[in-house]
Amino acid sequence: MAARRTGVRLVAVNRPGYGLSTEAASSHLSVADDIAAVADLLGVGRYGVLGMSIGGPYALACAATHPERVTAVGVVASPAEVPALDPPYHRDDLGEEQKGLFRALARTKPRDAVELIRPEFEEYVAKLAPGDPDDEALAERFCAGLGALDAEVVGRQTAAEIAAATREALVNTAGYLRDAAISFRRWEFRPEVISCPATLWYGELDANASVRNGEWLAERISGAELIVRPGEGHLGSLHNHWDEVLGRLG
Repeated sequence: MAARRTGVRLVAVNRPGYGLSTEAASSHLSVADDIAAVADLLGVGRYGVLGMSIGGPYALACAATHPERVTAVGVVASPAEVPALDPPYHRDDLGEEQKGLFRALARTKPRDAVELIRPEFEEYVAKLAPGDPDDEALAERFCAGLGALDAEVVGRQTAAEIAAATREALVNTAGYLRDAAISFRRWEFRPEVISCPATLWYGELDANASVRNGEWLAERISGAELIVRPGEGHLGSLHNHWDEVLGRLG
């Protein structure tokens, strides 16, 4: 509805290994090329790109590697180049064991990193039990794993909607594992080369991606505007502001 209100043609593409998309040894650069190929298939010459959370670096890769096509880039609640941060973590609430994991991910080959992450993630999926046909029970389990601010945002949907989204997200775990394996390493592109208008939105209270990430990007992308949303968490940074975000990119 926000896309209709703002007159934006919104195209959302599954990265490799999500939903029914085929698993691949993808990278930020290969996904940027995938997006350009989808635009070609749709007959779209130039386009804006938007990345939320772990999708942010992919959107930035599109702007960095296809400058002749990308008209604007938006990043919402996303990690920056994590090993380059000080301290080198995208979150500020990590314990020592979690910090050790992210240090390991930064220096481990993606194929090995997938196997490092797999046991914990598959345990999470098993406890969530997305195959449970009981929508109410599945939605309750999913929301229980969220912080209060994010649970409030998700809770505006019906149990059936939450359950359907959870099942679709977890029908294939390969995409998440690939994302986690490559997203906390050094990037293969430089944000400094981005020349299109860039807007960075971060929630003041976001535990998943602290405002430090946005500040790091704003220092490196010429002319980028950093918008910090007071009182917002992770999901609300986008879902409470769809019209503004799409309006900036359309």
